[in-house]
Amino acid sequence: MTTNKKCLLVAVCAAAALIVAAVSWADADKPSKDSSAANAKAEAEILSVLEDMSNDRRYAMWNITTEEGRLLWVLTAAADAKHVVEIGTSNGYSALWFCLALRTTGGKLTTHEIDPYRISMARKNFKNAGVSHLVTIVEGDAHKTVTRLKEPIDVLFIDADKAGYFDYLKKLLPLVRPGGLILAHNTTDLASEMQDYLKAVTNNPDLETIFLHKEAGGISVTLKKRR
Repeated sequence: MTTNKKCLLVAVCAAAALIVAAVSWADADKPSKDSSAANAKAEAEILSVLEDMSNDRRYAMWNITTEEGRLLWVLTAAADAKHVVEIGTSNGYSALWFCLALRTTGGKLTTHEIDPYRISMARKNFKNAGVSHLVTIVEGDAHKTVTRLKEPIDVLFIDADKAGYFDYLKKLLPLVRPGGLILAHNTTDLASEMQDYLKAVTNNPDLETIFLHKEAGGISVTLKKRR
């Protein structure tokens, strides 16, 4: 074999090796079929528990509606949230909607609840849905326990004592990151009990608020503006 042919062969082999490596690297960035199947299964498990809770009258505990739950899921995923804080765990229904997003964003949920019985129900539902590793439950009076929070908050959800909404906002707003969201439930049907909160989120120039699902309990979505 001549020198020129040897050089050409080496060049061809080198190019082939680079192509194989590039394809391998590209494939490594793509989710495998097994990974996609596992993700679909995990999502289905959470949705199954949510459906069971919706159909079981024992879980009718002033929870959000299914449509409101889907809203929490979409907003949390869109915000690529790494830390969600919830005030009012109840039986874990709304928390599971957050977990649908957090399992894909790599985030976590810190949820506060004062009632031990509801906490026990929530723990069971988190276990059945396979999301216990995503959730930290803080037991006690949230007006006190939220003061221990130090990490930035991407999404804050308030669904507890309505007269206490403003206090939660005042204590946690500094931790909500610029571009983060504050969500509050029952802003239509129980608006009379949270007037100070509603004034705060609509009059503060650093916040932008819209009100959704007004025909039901109502939910407010507040953006902490980037400055």
